Amino acid sequence: MSDATIRQAEEKDVADIRRIAKAAWAPIYAYFREQMGDDLYEREHPGEPLEKKADSVEDFFRREPQWMVVTEVDGLVAAFLTYVLRENGVGEIGNNAVDPAFQGRGIGTSQYEEALRRMREAGMKYATVGTGLDPTHAPARRGYEKVGFRQVRPHVSYYMDL
Repeated sequence: MSDATIRQAEEKDVADIRRIAKAAWAPIYAYFREQMGDDLYEREHPGEPLEKKADSVEDFFRREPQWMVVTEVDGLVAAFLTYVLRENGVGEIGNNAVDPAFQGRGIGTSQYEEALRRMREAGMKYATVGTGLDPTHAPARRGYEKVGFRQVRPHVSYYMDL
C-alpha cells in the first residue's frame, strides 16, 4: 500500500464516503436480491437501498464525526470506518468499507487496528463488530478475524413464502 494515511473524517470527505459505501455494498444488496427474489427484496429493501446506506453513513458522520476515520492513498479517499465508545466499556466498529479499486491491500485491516488502538486508548475493555454470514461478507469476516475478533453469537435470518 503506497502512502496510506488514516485520519479523522472531514466534511470534504462526505461525497467520497457516500460513493465508497454505495460501491462496497452493491454486491451485498445484489446477493440479497438474488437470494430473496425481487418481491421479497423490494418489500424488505424499498426504494434505493444503496442511497439509504450512504445516507446512514453520512448521518453518522453528522452526529458523531469524532468516531469516523478515512484512509487516504496517494491523496484519494480509499476507505472509511465508523466506531463508537460505549459507556459499558465495549467499543463497537460500525459501518466500514474500502473502495473496490483499493481492496486487497490491507486497508481494512489497518483501519480495524486503528479503531482498536483508539478503543484501548479510551479505556474500552472489549470490542465488538457485526457482519453478515453470507458469501459477500466473507472478506469482512476474514479481516475481523485477522485482527483478533472471534465469532461469538452467529445470526441467521430465515424467510418463507406464505
